[in-house]
Amino acid sequence: MAGLSKFERPVVVQLGRHGADRIVLDVNDAATILLRNVPHQTEKRRRAMDACLQVLRGQAHPPAARRAFVAAALEAKILRSD
Repeated sequence: MAGLSKFERPVVVQLGRHGADRIVLDVNDAATILLRNVPHQTEKRRRAMDACLQVLRGQAHPPAARRAFVAAALEAKILRSD
């Protein structure tokens, strides 16, 4: 199942004001970041969490979760590279 949750291209985010860049390779990483590092309950965050859960349940494909994660990361101002 782990291979089925990998992103085709990594997403790079910066956690914390002076934190090092973090490379997000799969849905598990994205969901963890959304839970721990994006505290504001916004619609984009909710959609991203839902998309990640759907992939983990086998109900959706990783590109949908990646798109939603990128949107939530952009909104949270942690996106460094898409």
